[in-house]
Amino acid sequence: MMIVEERNYAFAPTDLPGFLKIYEEEGVHIATRVLGNLLGYFRTEVGPDLNEVVHLWGFKDLNDRALRRAALWQDAEWLDFAVRCPSPIRQRNRLLMPTAWSPIR
Repeated sequence: MMIVEERNYAFAPTDLPGFLKIYEEEGVHIATRVLGNLLGYFRTEVGPDLNEVVHLWGFKDLNDRALRRAALWQDAEWLDFAVRCPSPIRQRNRLLMPTAWSPIR
């Protein structure tokens, strides 16, 4: 069974385009190289949480997640990227466990 981490970052309206640009050009490649299993990356279009990105990452288990997240923050390329990247004004993370009938297991 896999766990899915849902990460939600809210940006100031003027920061979101810059974040999406730099993340597409640099960040996603670094993060995927270290974290591995990117299940999806989305931006909100309507609703109460505008200017938010939502990304889903799959991990074998909590230990796999912990090791990969720690490795990300030890990666020189990621650290260089992170200091140049717009910072979210709010972040929310959740760990999701699939049900027995979930297509993602």
